[in-house]
Amino acid sequence: MAEDGKDELPYRLITENGEEKKMSREYAGKGTAYYPNGDIYEGDFLDGIREGRGKYTYASNGDKYDGEWRQNLKHGIGKLVYNGKGEYNGYWENGRRHGEGVFTYPNGDIYSGWWKWGEKEGTGTYIYKASGMKIYG
Repeated sequence: MAEDGKDELPYRLITENGEEKKMSREYAGKGTAYYPNGDIYEGDFLDGIREGRGKYTYASNGDKYDGEWRQNLKHGIGKLVYNGKGEYNGYWENGRRHGEGVFTYPNGDIYSGWWKWGEKEGTGTYIYKASGMKIYG
């Protein structure tokens, strides 16, 4: 039993041919992983880690990522929908927004530009949906 009084579910991996495993160590191929915290990953594994293309659903907040992975981190091109907070579609490196990308806010405003280690940096355009005003810089 977990310290907070909630029972944690065991880790499970269902392989592409329907085999159920208690760990992903050394597994290569497609599969669906169910984590003890309720998160779910559906996609490619290489040597037991997320590597390639896959979808990850975060149980704690409902966020959903669909894109490329390297060494268990978001890396390459992908889209993360932040539950109720907007969505980012673009480049990732080592688990963070990095490179060119577009962030759409819940009110419809859009930022399109460059990111460095999760923060806006460099040239970009911000478009206010309500007025249509654009800021470039």
